[in-house]
Amino acid sequence: MTAGETHWPAPAKLNLFLHVTGRRADGYHELQTLFQLIDLCDTVAISVREDGQIERPVGPPDVPCEADLTVQAARALQNATGTRLGASLQVRKRIPQGGGLGGGSSDAATTLLALNELWNCGLSLSELASLSRPLGADVPVFVQGSSAWAEGIGERLTPVTLPGKWYVVIYPGVAVSTRGVFQSPELTRNSPLITIRAFFESGGRNDCEPVVRSRAPQVAEALEWLARFAPARLTGTGSCVFSACGSASDAERLAARVPDRWMSFVARGLNTSPVHERLKHGRQT
Repeated sequence: MTAGETHWPAPAKLNLFLHVTGRRADGYHELQTLFQLIDLCDTVAISVREDGQIERPVGPPDVPCEADLTVQAARALQNATGTRLGASLQVRKRIPQGGGLGGGSSDAATTLLALNELWNCGLSLSELASLSRPLGADVPVFVQGSSAWAEGIGERLTPVTLPGKWYVVIYPGVAVSTRGVFQSPELTRNSPLITIRAFFESGGRNDCEPVVRSRAPQVAEALEWLARFAPARLTGTGSCVFSACGSASDAERLAARVPDRWMSFVARGLNTSPVHERLKHGRQT
């Protein structure tokens, strides 16, 4: 930690279901999903710079600085507000890349929320959400900072309070291309619309799962293994799979059985993002 450096959490998410309900003329897909925030977090360390420069000395080695969504988020906020301040960003990853957990999107959202505070920009949450949309479809839900029902291309968000759950999340060691899944001719694109009440009464599914199963045998294997112990589901377009548990001890017991060839996590479901909790209680390192 350097002088003036602050550390900010960037939580992962699970898609408790994902229905693809149509395809728009511009190629984007209409969907319905329920985002559950979890307490598996990356950390974004930020030092404010007086020279206006945005740099990222620490981050995922396979993501060039200019392609990093945290850098793009910082520049978008600079351009929108005209601030002369800059930032040094250090991204410390715990959320697997290409796993469908939203790590890159969450890192970007945390950067926007934190710099809005550190630079004294004064933008509202709705303004930050609008600014975040070009960065990626999942970024606004992390900016909004709560578990949420999502429709449209993921931009129409309704905050939802979900019952307390613990999750076992397995990363099978392979990344899945979101673009590849949504371009697949086998993808179901005509699921009927459902209501929030209907989901809670009868559940849903992940329309991307059959495509991912056929393209990534490691994911299919992890799903089949996990389903021996509890209902198992793919999150997003994969590759992570998960099961819900009623308690931390149940989740720990299940996680202890996960084969060593896979990475696994026990995560608690959250209704409010830890970034928002942090902003509420003031700046702390």
